[in-house]
Amino acid sequence: MVDVRVEHTPRRVGTVWGLLVLNTLGSTGAETIVPLPRSLIQMVTMGALVAAFALALAMNPRLRVRAGAFLLLLSLLLVPSLISSVDLSAGFGALFRCGRFAVFVATLWLISRWWDGSTTFVRYHIRWYFLVLCSVAAGLLLSPGAALPDLYGGRLVGALWPLTPPQIGQYAAVVVGLAVLLALGRRTDRRSAALVIVPSLALLALTHTRTATIGLLTGLLVAIGSMVPTSAAARRWFGWATLCAAVATVAFGSLLQAWFLRGQTEENFSTLTGRAKVWEALLDAPRSGAERLFGVGLGDKSFDGLPIDNSWLAVYHEQGLLGVALVAGFVLVPATVALLRPPSLARACALFLITYCGLASYTEAGLGDASPYLLHLALAASLLVAPAGPSASDAGPQAPDPVRGTVARPVRGKEVA
Repeated sequence: MVDVRVEHTPRRVGTVWGLLVLNTLGSTGAETIVPLPRSLIQMVTMGALVAAFALALAMNPRLRVRAGAFLLLLSLLLVPSLISSVDLSAGFGALFRCGRFAVFVATLWLISRWWDGSTTFVRYHIRWYFLVLCSVAAGLLLSPGAALPDLYGGRLVGALWPLTPPQIGQYAAVVVGLAVLLALGRRTDRRSAALVIVPSLALLALTHTRTATIGLLTGLLVAIGSMVPTSAAARRWFGWATLCAAVATVAFGSLLQAWFLRGQTEENFSTLTGRAKVWEALLDAPRSGAERLFGVGLGDKSFDGLPIDNSWLAVYHEQGLLGVALVAGFVLVPATVALLRPPSLARACALFLITYCGLASYTEAGLGDASPYLLHLALAASLLVAPAGPSASDAGPQAPDPVRGTVARPVRGKEVA
């Protein structure tokens, strides 16, 4: 049943979002201070997903949802995932991953009832991922050697929970970007924003993650650029940022270059740390017609035991050309909607998240399965829901929204922050 009302967001919705964040942290990574069996980690992450679904269902027993193109296309992605996994060529793990993906999508449907275009879910996103970053910082303080191991070239990893440098970099970049936008939109004070931004930037620097850094800078450029026509604060920030970037490039060019290269050779850098070789092998591998269309089934995003590290090729490998088309759809549709909307803070946050995910998809996998990237895009979709307007009794009959496929009849009230 499609719910057409915008109502107060219960605090338990934030708990559901946090459980989804926990589920997508993964179960592999660096060695932790206290060894955690992978089975225990998987039990915690899967338990979090089951708890998120159960709590969302308890809050929404009448199954009222806000239909939209993003969730519809995401749900359709289950079709090639199931078709390619059901023959068990990828093992029983593929069916298990399909089940997890289905519960993940179902939970998003259940909490979509409270998507209202406000910054409520942005705050949930920042709080939970900043909490993850706090655990990383605590591991660094407790055991610097474990948090900066030689195995990862001295890059920051999770010493309490097994997190890799790209994961930490991603979380830090998203937290910084959203916190900056909230500060520019005057939805938080500068002191609170600084308490989040400064330590997150420090952790991002320690990860030496190029993808996250480029995604953060490009995403903020696009997001703040969208606010420039209507925000004096955005114009001032944009000017100062441009000036500081120019000065830093001239004064610290050599240091920035050394940080960016991470001591790699030109050959290693040109092949994206070996990723290009895996991509070429994947594309050259023989495939049947069914495998080209539906893929080989959900797996661990690897090919011949090596990580694919590209969302589009990982989707092609596991969910085929049909999966690639669906993923392109639920990335491009929110992007198009955001570009057509008038300037606003919600639009800027959505553009930041979409831009970040688009750039990261080139060197990171995750768009075709339950992952932080799908949570980022779900947050962007929640921000693009039509904002509250005049009541239905004042405005008269309304035509269905072509994007959401529903008629918005919000109740009056202040935005939930």
